Amino acid sequence: MAWIVTTCKKMTLVLVLLTFLAIAGCEGTETREQVDETVKELSGKKSVEQMDQMKKDLDKLKKQQADRLKKITDSAENK
Repeated sequence: MAWIVTTCKKMTLVLVLLTFLAIAGCEGTETREQVDETVKELSGKKSVEQMDQMKKDLDKLKKQQADRLKKITDSAENK
């Protein structure tokens, strides 16, 4: 009967420790996100991502301009 009490005390301690580790190890905190953003800025990754996005936007605009020009020339030919 004493072994049941001892086991329950040890299991309770183990569960408390595991819960603490799970909560302390959570990476979804605001501080973690701020650290990640700072590292991106310092390493230049954020600048590279912005430049890539700008390239994509410029390509999209060029395609739109080409489509508009094609529509204008097609409508001029049909008249």
